[in-house]
Amino acid sequence: MLPTSVTVDPAFVVGPVRRRTFGSFVEHLGRSVYTGIHDPEHPSADADGFRGDVLELIRELGISTVRYPGGNFLSGYRWQDGIGPVKERPRRLDLAWHSTEPNLVGVDEFMRWAARAGVEPMMAVNLGTRGIAEALELLEYCNVPGGTEWSERRRANGAEDPYRVTMWCLGNEMDGPWQIGHKTAHEYGRLAAETARAMRMIDPGLELVVCGSSNSAMPTFGAWEHTVLTEAYEHVDHVSAHAYYYESDGDLASFLASAVDMDHFIDAVAATADAVRAAGKHSKRINISFDEWNVWYQQRAESRPPSGDDWPVAPVLLEDRYNVADAVVVGNLLISLLRHTDRVHAASQAQLVNVIAPIMTEPGGRAWKQTIFHPFALTSRYATGDVLRLAIDSPVTETARFGEVAVLDAVATHDPATGEVVLFATNRSVRDDVVLDVDLRGFPGLAVLEALTLSNPDHTWAATADDDTTVVPRPNTTATTADDRVRTELPPVSWTMIRLARA
Repeated sequence: MLPTSVTVDPAFVVGPVRRRTFGSFVEHLGRSVYTGIHDPEHPSADADGFRGDVLELIRELGISTVRYPGGNFLSGYRWQDGIGPVKERPRRLDLAWHSTEPNLVGVDEFMRWAARAGVEPMMAVNLGTRGIAEALELLEYCNVPGGTEWSERRRANGAEDPYRVTMWCLGNEMDGPWQIGHKTAHEYGRLAAETARAMRMIDPGLELVVCGSSNSAMPTFGAWEHTVLTEAYEHVDHVSAHAYYYESDGDLASFLASAVDMDHFIDAVAATADAVRAAGKHSKRINISFDEWNVWYQQRAESRPPSGDDWPVAPVLLEDRYNVADAVVVGNLLISLLRHTDRVHAASQAQLVNVIAPIMTEPGGRAWKQTIFHPFALTSRYATGDVLRLAIDSPVTETARFGEVAVLDAVATHDPATGEVVLFATNRSVRDDVVLDVDLRGFPGLAVLEALTLSNPDHTWAATADDDTTVVPRPNTTATTADDRVRTELPPVSWTMIRLARA
């Protein structure tokens, strides 16, 4: 067994746990909306056609915000197509995913669904094929109480009170050549700044997210953020970050260390934003909305959209089946997001249902939990109060992609209101068990309230509709407390949560 240790001290506060860290993402892509959250023929469907069984799982997952309606879909979307009588709504070609959009779900349906799910809507405006005028009309529709053309249309469509959406994304991945209407950094920065300025004339209290790079491998990464923020700094609050991780060529060791890349990505974006702040002599600080992140096997067949004359409604797309190793990586990525809570003020796991998602459904049938559901749900439920910076002592393991990385990665939270401390830890080793020693002298008198570990000798085990319970987080009976220390054994390729409270 490999010896590791962490020291937890209440003095080392990174920042508060932010509920928006536990956001998700619903795009009109594949079966995310249609037969995902929306399935009128399902026995549990409500009057709007939304599945009740999926809503129950969403509440259990503990998501806080939902980014909508895209994604790549956004840059070709006409939001007006999705309001008014459903039978009168047009069917449109969705160029992003080579599909047909029936517009059965639009702004009003989404807002009613979000209210039932208990989540905060995070809306996005199309700055690809549309622009400032359409963004203002959507904002008017959503947030103005009444007395104007679009606010009165909302009221006529059944929503007497405004939705009062606070958080808005100014486009999506506008640096990507795959994006309809993609732009240079200067073009987009100017458009984003002018859109933000105009939107604030309607509602000064908005929180606006400007597009950062689509990923850190983009040739313009860094320079894009610098140029865009130079144009828009005073008009926006957050810059977006997008990153997906997947095991390539069977390199499990590098895959398990994916959070190393997320750490570097966040640090680089924050440094670039701070450089613009210094150069522009700005007083405020731009923070990060990590509004797309997950494990995604992009080379699999289900990630390839239809082609030719085939423009189906809700095709099977991006429906990855997640295994135990994927869940361990997702748990570790959440550790990274929490560790950067001083700069990451919001995050959205992409996506919520069916499309690279923790929840899967059968059309008209069953819904079930993927392996990645569990670390997300437990972290969302028990990470409260403040995030603590840990002193970690760990041996290293060699990886092809990142070189030497620590076998153990961890973060802790402390809730001053309850006194509870929660440790989230990952054993990145492919083959070795870890003995974890936790120094709690900064929190005398704590004892193990609960210890759960997600692992399996077969790290490729994946849940199905027939079996989503054989591998779930199980009690870790090795966790013991003595002399203000906790000793725990962590199996290889594992994610663990330890809750500590006064006896």
